[in-house]
Amino acid sequence: MQPAAFASDGQAVLLTLRLAGVVTLALLGIGTPLALWLAFGRSRLRVVVEAIVALPLVLPPTVLGFYLLVLLGPRGPVGGCWEALGGERLVFSFTGLVIGSVVYSLPFVVQPLANGFRSIDRRVLEAAATLGARRFDRFLTVILPLSRNGLLTAVTLGFAHTVGEFGVVLMLGGNIPGRTQVLSIAVYDHVEAIEYGQAHVLSAGMLAFSFTVLLGVYLTTRRFDVVGP
Repeated sequence: MQPAAFASDGQAVLLTLRLAGVVTLALLGIGTPLALWLAFGRSRLRVVVEAIVALPLVLPPTVLGFYLLVLLGPRGPVGGCWEALGGERLVFSFTGLVIGSVVYSLPFVVQPLANGFRSIDRRVLEAAATLGARRFDRFLTVILPLSRNGLLTAVTLGFAHTVGEFGVVLMLGGNIPGRTQVLSIAVYDHVEAIEYGQAHVLSAGMLAFSFTVLLGVYLTTRRFDVVGP
């Protein structure tokens, strides 16, 4: 591998890890209250919101990326207003990648969290409330410990899914080395240039990472199930 190609691939790896870390934190901040509402709320709109959250699971990434590009572009309702207020251009930027990745990976965080919250016996929460625990106390001391499998799965899938994104990030961020070129796009570039050696190195690394992450999740959740709360 040429030094320039090695440096470019290194930048892509670092950018991908940075993106996945930021997106995972954002997803936890957005997805946790949303999952709580979906799990414990009584509104009839829950099924509609749940369907909207799950759209990235069935929509082609390029379709989702196209509409986000229209929405966040300089002539779009969000991107245009943001730039008019003095903000940087959202498309072809790291910020745009974060927004697109959050939307695309949202169901991979919300669904495991909501399923973990639903699995909790309501009588436990009622008992905690009877003992004087407030909502936030019940969330920290009862809900989170009892739904740790769902939380672990959500964090892992959110991070890993962001690492492997291609269509949405390509539509929103393009392919700017050091700025928007993530690992999956770097692999595509190598294949397009018939640089199969470099493509093998990056692809094998992603394959090993994905397998290790999933194996770790399965082993950890199984251990939690055996040990119990």
